[in-house]
Amino acid sequence: MSRSSIRAVLTAATVFLPTMAMAHPAHDQAFGFAHGFAHPMGGLDHILAMVMVGLLAAQIGGRAMWLVPASFVAIMALGGGAGVAGIGMPFVEIGIALSVVVLGGIVAFRLATPVAVAMGLVGFFAVFHGYAHGAEMPGTAGGLAYGAGFVTATMLLHALGIAGGLLLGRAGAKAHGATVVQSLGAAASLAGVGILAGII
Repeated sequence: MSRSSIRAVLTAATVFLPTMAMAHPAHDQAFGFAHGFAHPMGGLDHILAMVMVGLLAAQIGGRAMWLVPASFVAIMALGGGAGVAGIGMPFVEIGIALSVVVLGGIVAFRLATPVAVAMGLVGFFAVFHGYAHGAEMPGTAGGLAYGAGFVTATMLLHALGIAGGLLLGRAGAKAHGATVVQSLGAAASLAGVGILAGII
């Protein structure tokens, strides 16, 4: 792993540190946090999309490794607020499934994506994911703790994708690793088609 890659990952960790600190809520908030954390982990569509965001960020490299996931998390939080507030939003499930198809496809074909374009694209899809998290918040859960839970889970899945992309992209196995990453993207995109069609 290059020094610039290490620096990017450390920068991302620093940016996310305040939110990660919320991963240790008070006892009376644990119920909300646990539900929030479990929500992204409980759906294949959410998991695949979050990991693809991380893989895409790692493919682009450099500052994208913190800007792309940070964009997703920030806009997802706004979408979550809209969901909690009960603001209507159409095509949420379709938007989530399409995020898996599109992000997986970009990773699979290793499309040259400028950082700003990647940020805008993941931000667009983040609205749907965030809205779904917020709209499905249990009535008994505290909003702040619940939000901290789904944000933390999302960041962990992003980190998993980034770490996997960096490990597979090491100099010793770069060509082979790139093929594995592209294969993962293709598999995710196909799964997204299945989710969109109601097969999965």
